[in-house]
Amino acid sequence: MTGFRPAGLAKLAILGAHCDDLAIGAGGTLLTICRSRPGIEIEALVLSGGGTEREDEERAALAAFCPGARLSVTVLKLRDGRFPAQWEEAKEAVEALRTRIEPDLVIGPQAEDAHQDHRALAKLIPTVFRGPPALGYEIVKWDGDLGKPSVYQRLSPENAELKVALLHEHYPSQRHRPWYDREAFLGLARLRGIECQARYAEAFHTGKLTLDLAGD
Repeated sequence: MTGFRPAGLAKLAILGAHCDDLAIGAGGTLLTICRSRPGIEIEALVLSGGGTEREDEERAALAAFCPGARLSVTVLKLRDGRFPAQWEEAKEAVEALRTRIEPDLVIGPQAEDAHQDHRALAKLIPTVFRGPPALGYEIVKWDGDLGKPSVYQRLSPENAELKVALLHEHYPSQRHRPWYDREAFLGLARLRGIECQARYAEAFHTGKLTLDLAGD
């Protein structure tokens, strides 16, 4: 399996419905990108958790997951579990993000996610970001909605282990959850690694991808 290496990745937009979504779904990918592209510009938008301890956790976590990046983080106060009823406010937030960055790549939740907040945000992304490729991350949960991804980012064992360590370090409010543990995070990464002939990987869904195979 041959890897596809996008040229000119200098600006990245990352979106999450809740604090920790980005780190769980794409933490290893963020580490991989930022370690290989020092100074990359990243605009992060999280739609809920603002003004709570979770915002503090998120800001510290994203700083750790994006080492060396020029990172800007916005955490809003939409009501958890009610995003479909707050569609207009969520759409305005994503549109505001679009005015702050012209990204080469967008990373957010995947459109078939069973959680209504994740799904609502995923469906907003292509209505605002029409040019750059968009990757939808997956989050393991009791719904059993992982599906069949089409895009993989291989993770070095170092980045896979670091992802797990940072999740444990920066989100103490989530440690009591029965699924929030090393086995769950590394187990999924191992499974996705098998699917792309690697030790570990993160997997993504994408709806549309434009190629330039001429190379010029």
